Amino acid sequence: MSPTALHFESYEQSADRPNVVVDGSPNAGTVVTLTHWPGYPSPPGMEADLSAQMAFHYLDRGADLHGAAHVVTNNHFDQDGLAGVFAMVDPAAALERRTLLADLARAGDFATYRDRRAARASMAISALTDAERSPVGADAFAGDYGHLCAALYEAALGVLVELLDEPERFRRLWKEEDEELTAAEAALADGSVDVREIGDIDLAVIRIDDAAPGGGGHRFGGRWADGLHPMALHQATSCCRLLVARGDRYTYTDRYETWVQYRSRPLPRRIDLAPVAEELTAEEQDGAVWQAAPPSELTPELRTIDGTPSSLAFDTVAAIVERALRTAPPAWDPYDTD
Repeated sequence: MSPTALHFESYEQSADRPNVVVDGSPNAGTVVTLTHWPGYPSPPGMEADLSAQMAFHYLDRGADLHGAAHVVTNNHFDQDGLAGVFAMVDPAAALERRTLLADLARAGDFATYRDRRAARASMAISALTDAERSPVGADAFAGDYGHLCAALYEAALGVLVELLDEPERFRRLWKEEDEELTAAEAALADGSVDVREIGDIDLAVIRIDDAAPGGGGHRFGGRWADGLHPMALHQATSCCRLLVARGDRYTYTDRYETWVQYRSRPLPRRIDLAPVAEELTAEEQDGAVWQAAPPSELTPELRTIDGTPSSLAFDTVAAIVERALRTAPPAWDPYDTD
């Protein structure tokens, strides 16, 4: 027998009643939190890379920890949250599509996929956050984020089964980005993108030809990443640290996997990139200034301000970054729940 379904309510409305949170932080009414976010302890046995996987683990054990709660909620809209909330709202339908829903969550959070249907669904869900293409209406986008988030969940929950089962009906939402992904994957196959892995520090050093596709692709629920499509890039390496060169423009990125409580394999801790930015700036000859996002950001980057070309040889940048990754102390611990 499938566990009893919960119903979705907005994060703000749910705060005054018992609720289950999937993929976000608990509010005042939360009795069970199923999230891979940093800092939040998982109910024993629910641990997983993705919050949607945690929701399925919760269904497996009978969804028996939330007492009288009838509500599920989340404080942000994205693919992992949507898949996990759907598991609570319609357990029977979700369990029938368990593998594909987990893949959808993976495509949204980690920009990797095993089934192209999941990649396309992730593109379509991200497109729902575009005011010009979203079915939720202009009024939702004119209000605060909490109102928009709830409206997006209501709309997406209503079409998710159809999106997974009949993706061609939503082609207008994913067609252009899917073509960009195909082109990026072709560039990897024809050698336009070179990937060299330094396995002991989980670093991929990537050189991209200027002629390779650069239209980018979505991240999470509505963000956009320029350059080679992130799914193509992330499918090409399992390394969680990426140093990318395209001409004389270089970017280092910590993947999102190192922000969350990732469980399927140990990952190196993020370091503070600010000293690296200072060192690279001091080495520059033409006035380029490097900046580093703090390790607490979802996918912190190290790059020149405004993407200014660097005067440094890429091998010089790679050597400085590699040394820092080997010697700098950890600056981010997602598993610390004290």
